[in-house]
Amino acid sequence: MGGFFTGRTLADLGQGLRSGKETARDLVARALDSVDPDLNAFAALDPEGAAVAAERADEELASGTDRGPLHGIPVAVKDIIDVAGLPTGMGSAHFAGHVAEADAACVAALRNAGAVIVGKTGTQEFAFGATGDVSASGPVRNPHDRERMSGGSSSGSAAAVAAGTVPLALGTDTGGSVRIPSAFCGVAGFKPAHGAVPAGGVFPLSRSLDHVGVLAGTAADCLLGYEALTGPLARDGAVPGGRAAWIEPPAADPEVVRTVRALVPDAPAEPLDFAGLREVFLAIEFSEAYDVHAERIAAAPDRYLPVTLGRLEESGRMPGWRLVRALRERDRYAAEIAELLERYDLLVMPTMPITAPKIGATECEFGPLTALLVSLTSPWNVLGLPALTVPAGTVGGLPVGVQLVTRRGAEDVLFRAAERLGRG
Repeated sequence: MGGFFTGRTLADLGQGLRSGKETARDLVARALDSVDPDLNAFAALDPEGAAVAAERADEELASGTDRGPLHGIPVAVKDIIDVAGLPTGMGSAHFAGHVAEADAACVAALRNAGAVIVGKTGTQEFAFGATGDVSASGPVRNPHDRERMSGGSSSGSAAAVAAGTVPLALGTDTGGSVRIPSAFCGVAGFKPAHGAVPAGGVFPLSRSLDHVGVLAGTAADCLLGYEALTGPLARDGAVPGGRAAWIEPPAADPEVVRTVRALVPDAPAEPLDFAGLREVFLAIEFSEAYDVHAERIAAAPDRYLPVTLGRLEESGRMPGWRLVRALRERDRYAAEIAELLERYDLLVMPTMPITAPKIGATECEFGPLTALLVSLTSPWNVLGLPALTVPAGTVGGLPVGVQLVTRRGAEDVLFRAAERLGRG
């Protein structure tokens, strides 16, 4: 691995563009030339459209129009997010040949910021899964070990950034789908607060839990991508890392825990009811996912991949009382975590309890894989809180991520804490 954009920040690229040493057309050509088909990170490329957008970006810069840090930067977009004129396949045979008529709101924001869309990245079928290896287009491979999962469901976005094909990508996150592949592939990933980035034009999985997020090589670049989508971030007065609490995983590889814990050795440990939060997450996700797919399941169940169909059929068996209880319990957990975040600036834990498993695996020594992979990420979807993952080191040569969580409105704490930890 190690493509053209590996190790190059948006600030570095922007300096090259504004000094005239590089052009947006050069950057787009580099991105397209560095696509590795073996990784299977891309579901579709748009060389013609990207070339036109890059030429326009160069002309604007030459005439004095500067749209900001993303101006002229190649960006990739997850294939459940509409990009006008490009396929939105959802990783499913159900949408084979479907072409989007209009840009999603988040894509329109990227274009307004001067970003150049180079293609659509592979996704788990309908974003319903955390492994990245269940898709009509096949598994997305991990650039660090091609026999291993990239993680899902924003699998192609993480792999494309990790491979240095693009410096920034859009993903979505319902139970960890930005943070899981980011951690497995060794990049940064940011899940904003729920609703912070408009979801219009994004195919839903679970509307109460769905978030649009960004993936990049560094936390600082995630922040620039996020600000392009939402506007400048409010600056919080808290001291980053001054009051960090450690959240102990319920089941995890001890080496992963040790690696991440070493970043905050003095942070006091606080309990979290992971089991209860998981029940809330499943009741909401399953109920809302089945609502999205009920008619499609009835009309053409054979067009789903077996793993996805099985999960949806399980979702359809979720009793209504479980959802009613989950919504009540969510309010209780929200109050408890709000109290915790009055005492601490941020919560710290591993992003993933294990390193990336082999493609096709369904179990590991710590339990069933699907449940394990979302165990540390899904609580923050339930509560709608901003969460950032950044690389924390390696275990057995594979990346490990540290996850930072804070209250809504204090997002700046996450990015400054990542910088303080040397992970910015």
